[in-house]
Parts: sequence; structure tokens; C-alpha cells
Amino acid sequence: MKVAIVVDWLTVYSGAERVVEQILRLYPEADLYSLIDFLEDDQRAFLNGKQATTSFLQRMPFARTRYRSYLPLMPLAIEQFDLSNYDLIISSSHAVAKGVLTGPDQLHICYIHSPVRYAWDLQHQYLLQSGLSRGLKNWIARWSLHYIRNFDARSSLGVNAFIANSEFIARRVQKCYRRPAEVVYPPVNITDFNLERDKQNFYVAASRMVPYKRMDLIAQAFRQMPNQQLVIIGDGPDLDKVRAVAAGSANIRVTGFLPFPQMRHYMQRAKAFVFAAEEDFGITPVEAMACGTPVIAYGKGGALETVIDGRTGLFFPQQTTESLIQAVERFETIGHGIRPENCREQAENFSIELFHERFSQTVDAAIQEFQPNSTLTLAGV
Repeated sequence: MKVAIVVDWLTVYSGAERVVEQILRLYPEADLYSLIDFLEDDQRAFLNGKQATTSFLQRMPFARTRYRSYLPLMPLAIEQFDLSNYDLIISSSHAVAKGVLTGPDQLHICYIHSPVRYAWDLQHQYLLQSGLSRGLKNWIARWSLHYIRNFDARSSLGVNAFIANSEFIARRVQKCYRRPAEVVYPPVNITDFNLERDKQNFYVAASRMVPYKRMDLIAQAFRQMPNQQLVIIGDGPDLDKVRAVAAGSANIRVTGFLPFPQMRHYMQRAKAFVFAAEEDFGITPVEAMACGTPVIAYGKGGALETVIDGRTGLFFPQQTTESLIQAVERFETIGHGIRPENCREQAENFSIELFHERFSQTVDAAIQEFQPNSTLTLAGV
């Protein structure tokens, strides 16, 4: 059984890449395809040293740093991959990867992180946060997203089976594509994090600095709570914006990027992890709980499936500074009752081992449905 794995792009090691890493462990002989691959040689360990077959976008000007600007060309690019020699195609998609062309005798399973969120229900939020809410650029962006939305819906028809990374995304798949999706939660490397019971008097937030993560909202809330210490960790296009919000506040420290051991140290020692994004799943809250650290999270999206209100953290109902402030004040009152052991126990429900088990079972079921008389299973690949 010849297998191909298709991803949107390879530029960093983040949540989607962790899923690809574990799929490659299940299918070590699979060939890898990606629109672009700009990983450095010392970053390729999670791919077992594999080099992806890339599209024409790899050779476009400024593709390394401005690849998102080529979004209108991505549907055309993904359709140029010739996968006709493969029996099983697994796409890991949050943009266009599921749009690869396959034939009637090829099984295409899509692990979907989300339908293209900024082309569907989050379009208006994306345009506003990106400064594209008016003028000529607004209409160019709206046309591009309309085109992407049509491609996204059409290309869903070429997928035999969807695997969603959360119940939240399964509902979005049903809404956008009118298709069911089996839920297999992403793998979290729980063993990288040790349970720490000795907490210190500060909060921590760690994320890529992009608009939808709302790190600026967290900084704004803690500006109004000068007695509460906050450490903000991460890098990205919104870093300067977050630093500007935190400027002059003695209780907020913005570190920028930190190596993993240092970030883990803060997550283990913090009295709570603050998470303000509406996330498809959200790996970092699970990592925080693996440290025994409670999570204060925006009560929407994947966080509702990982954090247990009152047992492993608290939710705030609105994406506003006032709502977050009220949640922190509530945590200061009742947070001492949240036991680190409960947080760790909940995190273990999202381990790598469970991902392997559930993903392989789901793929085997899809193979049997696609070829009822087949004896091919994941173990036989």
C-alpha cells in the first residue's frame, strides 16, 4: 500500500506539524508533499529527515517570508501534484491541502484542523484585524476569500473521510461541507512536561503573536490589574503591538521567543495559564495542564473540550478585557481549590499514544469501508 502525506506548508514546527510528525511515525515509508518547504536542516528531525516534494510556489519571489500572499494561487498549486501512483492519501489540512486531485480507486483521508477559517465564519473578524475592512484592498481581499471559499467547498467532495481535531471543528466541517467527521484529538507530548506542585505568584501566556490569539487582549486586561504579575512568551507579527500595550506596566513582562526549556519552566511555575483565543483545539492549554497548571481560557472552541471549568481551570465567556479580569478575580478567590494532579490527569487524555491508537483505528475503519474485502490495515502498511 503506497502512501502519500500532503500538508499545506512547512515553515515552522507548530501544532499542525506535530500531527504530521506522528502520522509519519505510523507511516514511516510515506512520501511527503507540501506547497512549500523552507525548514532548515536542523529543524527536520520531526520529519525523519524527509524533504517534501513542493509546488511552483517554492520558487516564487519572497515565498520564504511572504508565502501567505500567494493564497489565491494555492488552489492551483495544490492541484498540480501528481498522486496517481498512491493507494492512500492522507492530507493534513487547514488551508488547501485537501484539494489534491485523486481518483476513484484512491482513498483520501483528510485530518482537518479547520475549514479555511478566515474564508468562512471568521472572515469579517479576519478583515478587521488585518486592516482590510475598507477601501480597494478590502474588495480585493473579499474577492480572494470568496474564491477560496468556493474552492474549499468543492474540494471537500474529493475527500473520502474526514478526521477532525475536535468536536468544535467537526461541527464546522458539517456546517461548511455537509459532511460528518470522526474526532481524533491532536497528539500532545505529555512526557515533555513534569507535574509541578510548587507554584509561584505570576500568570503566564504563551503563543504565536498573531491577531486571532488575542495576546493584546491579555496584556490590556493585566494593565488594569497592577497587582497581578504576568509573563507573556512568544514571537510573531503582533509582538510589537503586544509590547506597546504592555509598555509602562511594571507587572507585565514580554519575553519574546524563548527556547522550549525556558518556556516550560514558566508554564510549570505559573499559578495559571491564560488563553484568550478561539482555537480549533489548542495544544498549549493541554501542555500547561500537563505541568499541573490550571488554565484560564476563553470559553469557546476547542478549550471547551480540554479544560474542565472548576476542576482544571476557569472559563471567561466573552473575548473582552472585562470578562478576563472577572475570571482572574474569580481564580484568585477559588483557584487554590484546583489541584495540580487533576490538571495532569486531564492532560493525559490527549497523549501521543492515544492519538496513535485512535488515528489508526479510524484509518482502518475507512479502509474497510472503502474496500470491504481488503485485509490491509494500518499495521500492515
